Parts: sequence; structure tokens; C-alpha cells
Amino acid sequence: MGRIDKGEKCSVSGCSGEAARSLSVDKVKAAGLNVTSTEKRAYICKEHYKDFKKKTKKDKTLDKWRYG
Repeated sequence: MGRIDKGEKCSVSGCSGEAARSLSVDKVKAAGLNVTSTEKRAYICKEHYKDFKKKTKKDKTLDKWRYG
């Protein structure tokens, strides 16, 4: 049973939603989300995960073209 199942809150500042995903803090900060976590992992809710996916879509396709 992980931290998300135990009721971890979203790490983005100003959000108090339930966490749905756990991502690296570096990746979340690179996507432009304001994270208030000092740990290695950032916990984000469904709405912020949608924003994360939208902001990193171009980078993912470029990496796929480059290496795939």
C-alpha cells in the first residue's frame, strides 16, 4: 500500500486535491508546475497530471523520433 492509497495530497502549491500520480520532482518542475516538495517524488492530482501531460507532449514525441 503506497502513499497515494493512504491519502497523500497534491504537491502543487495552492491545490489540496487527492494525489493520483507520483512523479519525479525534476520532471514536474521542468513542465512548469510549481511544486512545494523537498522530496524526490512529487504527488499530483488528476487535473495537474493532465496539465503535465499537455506540457510534456512535445518533448515526448521528439524523444520518440530521436530514439525510436
